[in-house]
Amino acid sequence: MEKNRTKYQSPLGTRYGKDMSYIFSDEFKFQTWRRCWVALAESEQELGLAGVTKEHVEQLRQHIDDINYDVAEKKEEEIRHDVMSHVYAFGQQCPEAAGILHAGATSCCITDNTELIQINEATKIIKKKLVNTIKKVRDFSEKYKNQPILAFTHFQPAIPITLGKRASSWCQDLVMDYNQVHNLEDYRMLRGLKGATGTQASFLELADGDEDKVKELNARFVKKLGYNSDFLITTQTYPRKYDSIVLNVLAGIGESAHKAGTDIRLMQNRKEMEEPAEEKQVGSSAMAYKGNPMRSERMCSLAREVITNSLKPRLTSMTQWLERTLDDSAGRRIYIPESFMATDEVLNIYMNIMERPVVYPKVIERNLNEEMPFIATENIMMDAVKRGKNRQEVHEAIRQHSREASRRIKEEGKSNELLQMLANDSRIGMTIEEIKNTVDVRKYIGRAPQQVEEFLVEVDKLLKSEENLLGLKSKVEV
Repeated sequence: MEKNRTKYQSPLGTRYGKDMSYIFSDEFKFQTWRRCWVALAESEQELGLAGVTKEHVEQLRQHIDDINYDVAEKKEEEIRHDVMSHVYAFGQQCPEAAGILHAGATSCCITDNTELIQINEATKIIKKKLVNTIKKVRDFSEKYKNQPILAFTHFQPAIPITLGKRASSWCQDLVMDYNQVHNLEDYRMLRGLKGATGTQASFLELADGDEDKVKELNARFVKKLGYNSDFLITTQTYPRKYDSIVLNVLAGIGESAHKAGTDIRLMQNRKEMEEPAEEKQVGSSAMAYKGNPMRSERMCSLAREVITNSLKPRLTSMTQWLERTLDDSAGRRIYIPESFMATDEVLNIYMNIMERPVVYPKVIERNLNEEMPFIATENIMMDAVKRGKNRQEVHEAIRQHSREASRRIKEEGKSNELLQMLANDSRIGMTIEEIKNTVDVRKYIGRAPQQVEEFLVEVDKLLKSEENLLGLKSKVEV
């Protein structure tokens, strides 16, 4: 897309979310408007309504793609109504059909059906990228299911887990998101032909009171647009609560990505794991040595946009007085496309990170070794008691030495000397070899590897059911 450097252009669709951009473009929107008008006219023709002929329908069909934007834009300046401007422009290209165009319809018969088509097409892209992200995180979880790593609670050192177990929690979040996206397929429907306030009164008039014809007209219209169902109850619009449901699902994806991105950023600070970086990537204009977690940071930043956007459709839905107010117009043109494009980019970045992550087992081991002496003290105490030592005396000895070892680390910058200090104390009564055996990290990771294996069995079932979506590669350009 060529940039117009004299006007603001949103980064969404130009810098981020490019794969999603076309769905929310003017071309897609206005061509879909015309597809709706053709589906309406063809359905009316088949049922003998509004005087529509096959010639009318064919003329309209020939001009779905070659939209005369200049005519529509000039007309909108005059009448201040986008739908009627395009009705006029379409009619200029199809003069014989101009008189039957939009017969019985209200603007939302065109715009709302188009917006639902856009949402559903965009959701397909989200689902595909989500499934591929799950696959990449799943593979990482399996690869590192046995790699012990220091755990943290309250961002303070805690009993170790494995890196694969940590990643499996990211994967589980994404699986929950997948289930929510999958549930949206139950709502894959259109508004249909409901008229000005949802009563179908105008179509009933066209059909001379024949309710069966009105119902058949609606069914044919929906079918011609590739759908099997529509909302049974609408007002002038489809239920705006549906937008809340959709954007809440997108926000859930953002939430999951933000959690994983934050974890990766924390581990990169500890030099345990890094996101991929390009050969000539610059981390800082001043600090040339830096390698910043720019992908994770960008992913978190865009995720926050998606999350905060999820409030907006709720505010819109709850302010739709009675059958409709135009509070829903301007805002929805912004927050629906941008939420989808931001989520698209969030998943694109997430995939990119998990395609080439860098893990440093030696650093992970070093960090573990610094904290394991403290973590293992309870087991050391139990082993000493088994050897006949007094539990209270051992507890006091461990408390004293732990405080002193901690002081030396913090005040003198020394490495952790606790194990040797305990081995030198007769109250403990254990050699350094015996103590080190107690500190073996493999004794502390519990069933983490087995939990990962059990979880991945379920993930693989999901991936098997969606295998036609797999094989997608990310592309991060900036």
